[in-house]
Amino acid sequence: MAKILKIYPDNPQENLLDQVVRTLKNGGLIIYPSDTVYALGCNIFDIRAMEKLAQIKKIKLEKAHFSIICNDLSHLSEFSRPIDTSTFRYLKNNVPGPFTFILEANKNLPLAYKGNKTVGIRVPDHIIPQLIVQKLGHPIASTSIKDDDEVIEYSTDPELIAEKYDHLVDIVIDSGYGDNVASTIVDLTTGEPEILRQGKGVF
Repeated sequence: MAKILKIYPDNPQENLLDQVVRTLKNGGLIIYPSDTVYALGCNIFDIRAMEKLAQIKKIKLEKAHFSIICNDLSHLSEFSRPIDTSTFRYLKNNVPGPFTFILEANKNLPLAYKGNKTVGIRVPDHIIPQLIVQKLGHPIASTSIKDDDEVIEYSTDPELIAEKYDHLVDIVIDSGYGDNVASTIVDLTTGEPEILRQGKGVF
């Protein structure tokens, strides 16, 4: 049964964030708020947790392309190939923000990402995921929470999300209503930025 933690951006309680980090370190799954929609997250270096994440999304892990959530751009060199100055400047101008940037992956990707030629990097403009990553000491793997409803694509009510995922995750962070528009996906692997999915982020 998922534990619901009320953590709000204006006053995120240290002890509750520490609970979230402990859960991630122990292989648990969390649902957390972002600057776009609520999302599922887990420890990027825990292969079993990554497999659970893939099971929830009903896909095979080797076919999953989970985003990597960072708290700033300092983790880029860990997972992506070197980028040129103009690409770095472009990233710097747009993070944190509601964007997922596709970059060329390097060979240091965590085990669950091995074989992927590209990687999606995201730095949400939301203090809670930023603090979680900071306290954890490394990025988390993430995927948006989709709704089965054809009209409402993304769930916004954390209480309803908690009901639906009660037996699938360990912690649901209730930070109030979320947005219902996902991040804009931008491909930066070809030199010129190319929008693959128009979402909340607008240039």
